Amino acid sequence: MRSSQIVSFLKRSASYLVVGFWSIFSVFFVLWIILASLKKTRDLFGSPWSLPDNPVFGNYVKTWISNRFGDYFLNSFIVVNVSVVSILLVSVPAAYVLSRGNFRGQRALSNFIASGMGVPFPLLFVPLFVIMATLRLIDTLTGLTIVYVALSIPFTIYVLEGFFSSLPSELESAAIMDGCTDFEVFRWVMLPLAAPGIATVAILNFIGLWNEYQLSLVLINSPEKRTLSLGIYSLITSMQYSGGDWAGLFAGVTIVMVPTIALFIALSEKMISGITMGGVK
Repeated sequence: MRSSQIVSFLKRSASYLVVGFWSIFSVFFVLWIILASLKKTRDLFGSPWSLPDNPVFGNYVKTWISNRFGDYFLNSFIVVNVSVVSILLVSVPAAYVLSRGNFRGQRALSNFIASGMGVPFPLLFVPLFVIMATLRLIDTLTGLTIVYVALSIPFTIYVLEGFFSSLPSELESAAIMDGCTDFEVFRWVMLPLAAPGIATVAILNFIGLWNEYQLSLVLINSPEKRTLSLGIYSLITSMQYSGGDWAGLFAGVTIVMVPTIALFIALSEKMISGITMGGVK
C-alpha cells in the first residue's frame, strides 16, 4: 500500500471515528432523556443511569395537561406549519426566477436577499418589536408567523437557487419549444425536479422554527399563546419555586424532540439527496 493511500485511509478512518462517536453520544443522551422522563424525580436522582423499574407515564399526562403542553404543542404546530408553507410559497418561485431568469439587476437582487442571512436576530429585536407593536401584532400568533416567514426567506431562497441552478437547462428549452409558457415550464417541469431541494428546505425550516426561542420570547407574552420552547422555559422557571419536577421537565423535552426526530427519520433520504443535488451549483 502506498504512503498516500495509507494517509487517505487514516484520514477517512479518523473522520468515521469522530462521526461515529458523536452519533453514539447523541443517541445515548436522547435515549437517556426519554428514559428519565419515565421515572419519578427521586428515582432520577437516586439512580440516574438505571432503567425505570415502573415507567411513570403519568409524567407525560401531567406535563401535557397540568403544565399546558397540549396548548403549547398546538400553538407551535399551527405557527410552524403555516410558516413553512408560506415560506415555500414565496421562496420557491422567487428562487426559480433569480436562478433561471435573465434581467437587469438579477445578481444584485440575489446578493441583497442573501445578505439577510448575515444579520443576527438579536439586532432585530427592537425594530421588530416596534414594527409589530405599530401593526398591533404583538402577543399574537399571526405576528409571530409573519416574523418567522420574513426572517426565513433569505436562507430558503439562497439554498433553493442552488437546486434550480443545478437542473439541466435542456429540459427547460425543450418545454418552451413544445409551446409551454414560462409558468408552465416552472409548474410542470422544474418544480417536480426540484422536489428534493424543496423537501430539504422544508425540513430545515421546520426544525429551526420548531425549536426557535428568542423571537417568541420577545413577541409573545400571554401564557395561552406560548410555543413549546416558551413552555419549556416557563416550566424551568416554575421549578425554582415548586421544588423541581425534573421528570416532568424531561417529559416536556421529549415532547419537543419527538416531532423533529420523527420528521428527520421519515424524510432523511429526501433531505440527503436534496443536499447532494444542491451541492452541484
